[in-house]
Amino acid sequence: MSNNAIEVDGLTKQFGSFNAINNVSFSVHTGEIFGILGPNGAGKTTTLEIIEGLQAPTKGHTKVLDINSQNNAPKVKERIGVQLQSSAYFDYLTLTEILDLFGKFYPKRIPAKTLLAQVGLSDQSSLTPRKLSGGQRQRFTVAATLVNDPEIVILDEPSTGLDPQSRRNLWTLIRQFNNQGRTVVLTTHYMEEAEELCDRVAIMNTGNIIALDTPDNLVHSLPTPYTIKLVSHSLLPVEEVQELGWTHLTTANTENHTYTFKSKESPQTLSWLLEWAATRQLIFKDIQIIKASLEDVFLAFTGHQLKD
Repeated sequence: MSNNAIEVDGLTKQFGSFNAINNVSFSVHTGEIFGILGPNGAGKTTTLEIIEGLQAPTKGHTKVLDINSQNNAPKVKERIGVQLQSSAYFDYLTLTEILDLFGKFYPKRIPAKTLLAQVGLSDQSSLTPRKLSGGQRQRFTVAATLVNDPEIVILDEPSTGLDPQSRRNLWTLIRQFNNQGRTVVLTTHYMEEAEELCDRVAIMNTGNIIALDTPDNLVHSLPTPYTIKLVSHSLLPVEEVQELGWTHLTTANTENHTYTFKSKESPQTLSWLLEWAATRQLIFKDIQIIKASLEDVFLAFTGHQLKD
């Protein structure tokens, strides 16, 4: 058996003359949280729907738990849990009744009481979905995703529309069922979400995967992933700093004695800079080190921001 929970090979999806996905290949390791990060229209949802067996590819194939998800979609669906971008529930059934109903479709299932306790909705078990807050409704959607005790959980933009606190509560849930041994695949256009949750991230744009690695490795693939901002009490002899070769100046406001540098290695750069400043008897009023984000990686690869 493969060490990969999901394998995607040469995946292409065309809608008429439009290529939604262009020859995409990647694998998801068993037990990891794997993220697909990209703007709306990048092809994230289409990729997931093919993996889940909901759409047929134009070319290529996908395997889930060593099962071809195009030829054996029912077998795949028994072993995965899927949370779509939008979910609709029966208006007049309670949370318990909905989960009991969903569970009847699977040979293996988790009791509704257990699921609701896991997502912190035990006290709401007799309510209908329409009476839940946005955050509670999203947690219930996660409970519905877990009803068949899946080995793989697939979440399509799970935190869209949530307030910051509800989003972080959802992140805690995602980590919890990953710690239970489940592989998690999620799509997002929130760079913070990908950085916070994912073991590895595939950055997707216009139907192509343009980079795939751990968030840290992706950031460190940039020529200068660190920005150092200095505010000094006096003019900084910038020419001397430039000649030292540790870093390069990007902005300077000599009136406010504020300087910004880009660096490949911030800890070493900062140490060298402080040592150099001490020999010159220079004193800094403020020092900030800012690490690049996945937004910066996306910008470097595509030339535009993720939110665009």
